[in-house]
Amino acid sequence: MPHGSGRNLSAALRRGLTFWRRSIQARLVVSTVLLGTVVISGMGWFLLRQTEQGLVDARVRSAIAEAANETVEAEKRLASVPGTDADAAQQIALLFEPIVERGTSRGFGVVLVGPITEGPDASEGGTRTSPGLDTAGVPESLRDHFADANRTAWTFTRVHQRLGEGEVDTAGVAVGHLVHLPADRGRYALYFLFPMDQEEETLALVTRALLTAGVLLLVLVAGLTWLVTRQVVTPIRLARRVAERLAAGQLEERLRVRGEDDIARLAQSFNQMAANLQRQIRQLEELSRVQRRFTSDVSHELRTPLTTVRMAGDVLHDARGDFDPVTARAAELLQTELDRFEGLLSDLLEISRFDAGAAVLDVDDVNLVDLAHRIVDMTRPLAEQRGTEVRVLATNAPVLAEADHRRVERILRNLVTNAIDHAESSGVVVYVAGNEHAASVAVRDHGIGLAAGESALVFNRFWRADPARARTSGGTGLGLAISLEDTHLHGGWLQAWGQPGKGAQFRLTLPRHAGGMLRQSPLPLVPTDVSATPAGREQS
Repeated sequence: MPHGSGRNLSAALRRGLTFWRRSIQARLVVSTVLLGTVVISGMGWFLLRQTEQGLVDARVRSAIAEAANETVEAEKRLASVPGTDADAAQQIALLFEPIVERGTSRGFGVVLVGPITEGPDASEGGTRTSPGLDTAGVPESLRDHFADANRTAWTFTRVHQRLGEGEVDTAGVAVGHLVHLPADRGRYALYFLFPMDQEEETLALVTRALLTAGVLLLVLVAGLTWLVTRQVVTPIRLARRVAERLAAGQLEERLRVRGEDDIARLAQSFNQMAANLQRQIRQLEELSRVQRRFTSDVSHELRTPLTTVRMAGDVLHDARGDFDPVTARAAELLQTELDRFEGLLSDLLEISRFDAGAAVLDVDDVNLVDLAHRIVDMTRPLAEQRGTEVRVLATNAPVLAEADHRRVERILRNLVTNAIDHAESSGVVVYVAGNEHAASVAVRDHGIGLAAGESALVFNRFWRADPARARTSGGTGLGLAISLEDTHLHGGWLQAWGQPGKGAQFRLTLPRHAGGMLRQSPLPLVPTDVSATPAGREQS
C-alpha cells in the first residue's frame, strides 16, 4: 500500500473514532440498529425454521398418503387379474405404467425394483424407472430396509431428473412399499420419489419477504432513533456551545426556549443559572478590581509617610548609643519593623502587578548553580543565627536557563529563607540539576515538615501552618505566593512535598528556553532519603 494511502486511511480512522467518541446520536443509532439486527435476525431465523418444518411435514404427510393410495390402487388392479390369465411381465406393466402416467402428471417419479429375495444372500432383480429419473435418488438405507422387512418406510433424499436438455436436482421424499405379483408371487419394491421444489420456492419466497421486511424495519428503527435522539441531542449541543461561549467570557449568551417540555424547562434553568453566574462574576470582578485598586493605592500612598518615618527611624537608630537601654531597644525594634513594613509594601505592589496582568519578564541567560551559591551566601547570617547549615549540591557544569534573573533570584531567596525558618536547626540542602529541556533547583530541609494537604496551601497568600508560630525570618506571608506567580510567568513548575517530622522539599523547574514546554523535572519531588508515601501534592 502506498504511504499516502496509508496516511489517509489512518487519518480517516482517527476522524471516525473521534466522531464516534463525541457523538451520542451516532452511538445510540448504531447501538439500536445492532440490537434490532440481533432481535430481527433471531425472529426471522425462528420463523424460517417454523415455516420450513411446516412445509416439510406437510409434504411428507402428503407423499406418504399419495404413495399409499397408489400402492393400494395397484394391488387392486393386480388382484382383479387372475394369475393364470397374465404372466409376470404383463402384471409388472399393469402395476407400473399407470403409476408412471399419474406420476408424470402429478410431479413425482417411480422406481420399481424386483423381485427381491430374502435371507443372507438377498438380491434385487431388474429396475424400472419413470422417464428421466435417476435411480440414485433411492437411498441405500431404504433399499436395505426391504431386504429384511415388509413395512412401509420413507426417508429424505435428493431427486435427480433430466428434463429435456437440462437436469434438475432438488430435495425430496422417498417412500417405499412392497407389492406381490400373483403371477410369480414375487416381492417387488415400489419407490415413490416426491421432489420438494415447490416447497423450496415457497421457502425462498418467505426468506426474501422476511429479509425485505427486516431491512425495512431496521431502516425504520434507525430513522426513528435518529429523529428521537436528534430532538434530545440538538438542545444539548446548543447548550454545550452556549456553555463554551460562557466559559470564554461571553456572559450574555443564552439558550433559546421553545415550548414547555422538560428540554424547555432545562433551557430556562440554564439561562437562570447563566444570569446568576454573570451577576456574581461581575460582582466578583468589581470586588477584585476595587481590591486591587485599594491595595495599589494604599501601597503607593503609604510610601510617602513611610519615607518620613524611615528618615526619623534612621536618625533614632543612629543615635541609639546616647539613649538609655529601653529607648535604644525601642529604636532597634522600630528599625526592624520598618524594614519589614517596606518589604510588605514591596510585596503588595508586586502582587497588585500580578493581579493586574502587568508583570513582564526580562529574559537573560541565568546560571542556576552560581545563583544558588550566591543565595546561600546572602542567607548565611540568618542560617548562622538559626544554627542551620546550608549547602549546595550541584554539578561543576553550569545549569543555564533563559529566565528573568531578578525573579528567579527572588524565588530561590524565598525558598531558602523559608527552609531555614522551618528547619529547626537541622541542615538545608540546595540541589541543582538540568537536562536538555529543563533546569531545576530543589531546597530540602529536615524540619517540622508539612501535614497531609498542606503542600497545596503553602502557596496561598498569608497562609501559615501554625498561626501561633512567629516569623523568625521576618517574612511577610507573600513570599511563596509571589514565587508561584513568578514561576508561572516563566511557564515553569513550583512544587512542594512534605511529611510531618521528615521535613519538606520545594522544587523549582524552569524550561531551558523561554516559551518551552515542560514534560518532566531533572530532580525528583520526593527526596531519595524518604521511602514512605509522600504527603505532598504538586502545584504546577
